[in-house]
Amino acid sequence: MNPPHISVVISLFNEVESLPELHRQLSETLVANGKPYELLFIDDGSRDGSLELLKKLCASDLSSRVISLRLNQGKSAALSVGFAAAQGDYVITMDADLQDNPAEIPGMIAKLDEGYDLVSGWKKVRHDPPAKTIPSKFFNLVTSWAAGLRLHDFNCGLKAYRNVVVKDLFVYGELHRFLPVLAHKMGYRCTEMVVMHRPREFGKSKFGMSRFLNGFLDLMTVMFLFGFNRAPLHFFGFIGLICGFAGLVINLYLTVLKFGGQSIGSRPLLFLGVLLLVIGVQFFSFGLIGEMLAHAHEKKRVYPIEFDSSGSAVRAE
Repeated sequence: MNPPHISVVISLFNEVESLPELHRQLSETLVANGKPYELLFIDDGSRDGSLELLKKLCASDLSSRVISLRLNQGKSAALSVGFAAAQGDYVITMDADLQDNPAEIPGMIAKLDEGYDLVSGWKKVRHDPPAKTIPSKFFNLVTSWAAGLRLHDFNCGLKAYRNVVVKDLFVYGELHRFLPVLAHKMGYRCTEMVVMHRPREFGKSKFGMSRFLNGFLDLMTVMFLFGFNRAPLHFFGFIGLICGFAGLVINLYLTVLKFGGQSIGSRPLLFLGVLLLVIGVQFFSFGLIGEMLAHAHEKKRVYPIEFDSSGSAVRAE
């Protein structure tokens, strides 16, 4: 069997009703494309018969495989497993609820061939209730501004990657929402493409409103890791200097009052000044410890270099 040209990674949880139609649409689209392909179904601990149905589908289709997680670990874990197993030159991710249209795959691959490393789908017209679309627009706006990556829809499940990108991504927790941000911060070229968004036919969404709060917390994690992972003292040291300076000013003020004959021992301001000094020293210490860890890590870092056809280096991380 020829190695696959395209790998489609489908993470799913309790989507038994939609799987037969999804498999049919994917097979029709990829067979018509004329290139070898593989379908990787990552079952994230489903309990509705999805795994049993997938085993039957894969038994009659040599291009399909199913990987089962014993427990529901979340979408990031499922994608991480799928990325590790994907063998194709191009890797497509999509949801299993039939809201992503497999017919978009050839267009996304053509977009990658223009020189991009990641193409993110943009559900410009969404078939979701306002309770989902309005917070999502706000979330995408903030993420785009904070990350410096101008995309309209970071959370679209339909994305296309070059294989090297997915092998380089470390996805855990709930960072699947920020895969374009992670790739962008690693130096890969990212863009977006308008895709069709279809109404959900079966079941209900597995994500609640808590995902938006968790999303902003995860955004802070991403920005901190990529903004200060090589210079943690810039972050902790800045906070430490602010707190320490404020504590020093307060204590100098109280010292002047003390020499002026006033009692300062029972003043709450004294405790605040001392507390700020202690906090400042602690934050500065955190930064120095982080610098030592970063220094040890940098010694082991390998900087990937991109070469052109003549062998000349054209891009380094």
